[in-house]
Amino acid sequence: MKFNTLNADIVAALSAALAVRCIVSLYSYSGAGKQPMFGDYEAQRHWQEVTVNLKPKDWYKNTTQNDLLYWGLDYPPVTAYHSHLLGIVAGNLNQSYVELNKSRGIESNAHKNFMRLTVLFSDIALYLPAILLLCLVLTNQEVKKSLLVYLLPMIFYPGQILIDNGHFQYNNMSLGLCLLAIAAICKERFYLGSFLYTLALNYKQMELYHALPFFIFLLRTCFDQKRFSQKFTTLTFIASTVLITFAVLWLPWLGDLKSILEVVARLFPIGRGVFEDKVANFWCALNVVYKIKNKLVNQQMALLCLGVTAAFILPINMHLFFNKSKETFILSLVSTAMAFYLFSFQVHEKSILLVAAPALCLFNAYPLETLWFLEATVFSMFPLLVKDGLGVPFFSLLFIYHICIKNILLKQLNFPQFKDSFLSVLSSISLFSMFIIALLSLFVPAPTRYPFIWPLIICLYSFLHFFLYFVFCISRQIWNDHKGKSKVL
Repeated sequence: MKFNTLNADIVAALSAALAVRCIVSLYSYSGAGKQPMFGDYEAQRHWQEVTVNLKPKDWYKNTTQNDLLYWGLDYPPVTAYHSHLLGIVAGNLNQSYVELNKSRGIESNAHKNFMRLTVLFSDIALYLPAILLLCLVLTNQEVKKSLLVYLLPMIFYPGQILIDNGHFQYNNMSLGLCLLAIAAICKERFYLGSFLYTLALNYKQMELYHALPFFIFLLRTCFDQKRFSQKFTTLTFIASTVLITFAVLWLPWLGDLKSILEVVARLFPIGRGVFEDKVANFWCALNVVYKIKNKLVNQQMALLCLGVTAAFILPINMHLFFNKSKETFILSLVSTAMAFYLFSFQVHEKSILLVAAPALCLFNAYPLETLWFLEATVFSMFPLLVKDGLGVPFFSLLFIYHICIKNILLKQLNFPQFKDSFLSVLSSISLFSMFIIALLSLFVPAPTRYPFIWPLIICLYSFLHFFLYFVFCISRQIWNDHKGKSKVL
């Protein structure tokens, strides 16, 4: 196969992925026309307004010009800098887009087009190139079959498209940086990987879901050096890369401890509770039979969540330390992120994207199990997507994703898992059930006694899938190490 043919296929695939994102961008978004707070769309726009009109020290501070109760900035500095740059562009296009305290709730078509284009630009500039680079690293060869098997499920994953280009967020920024960091680590570019992951963590604090596997893998890399001087040098350079990057990014607040604490308080709010809406994690499922949310105060619940999450993630990452490989690194990224999603404090339904991102790296090794899980992640966000007016894109993208990836592409590429195996049939039944539940939730009114029955059913059904995939990834991590096999790389 000539390489120029492979190039043409890659360009065609990326162009199609971009076209899908453009189509989804034509639909509604979070909080459209819903006064007085609107939604995530307005939150992102408001951060542009705040960051271009106020000094950095006031970005996270409650003042007369910055009411933190109205979408106060609650993401780390890289998000703030990104908002600042977008705000400069917005102000140059039309000053009314970011006029302080006067631009709230702006919903003109021109502004919507601008905001949608900023997400598409992030896809083009960072997220899609990051996926392509990661695919090249994981396949480690210029083979059309292997590359497309990775590329297509990753660039067409409906979860990221529906949330970023539909609901409206910039997960493509933090996830793109994280995927680049994974690619760098797999290519043994450890300093670059440390830098990229630090940027991702400073874009969204939820990237802490991935922190421990990165830390453990890099620490063990230092220990694996032959001489003490090499161990010390590697550790020093990695630590310096992280600390210097943090220092530069947090420079506007470093001179004042109070300012630092104000930022940290915004990043980790305890007052919101263990969960808000129905989210497919353990605590929400438990709350059905035992109202734990009402039994414990937030501080107690936070400590309980911390203890349970630690009880799961520490053994996973201890195994990574003593059985270091690129495959155990990726599996531990998925398992650790899943443990955070299932058991940690203040989990949002969109946080499942932090599990889905590293799970995409497992597609070539475990295609059926991973495809099944990815479809469940999209289903788990259905109540949020319906609330945003994204029901049609949800059904369309999930159906097309299942048909194209499973029933056409993978069968043609002769994956034995897809040849009418029991697991393949079970996954199809599962997806069919998801469609039925979603449709019933739209057309069958909930009983008066149980007004939230449909979101709860979706939550519990998704939780079952997530927990099973969590167990599967842990078992693969231990089993593959025992067998001395590597299926990922």
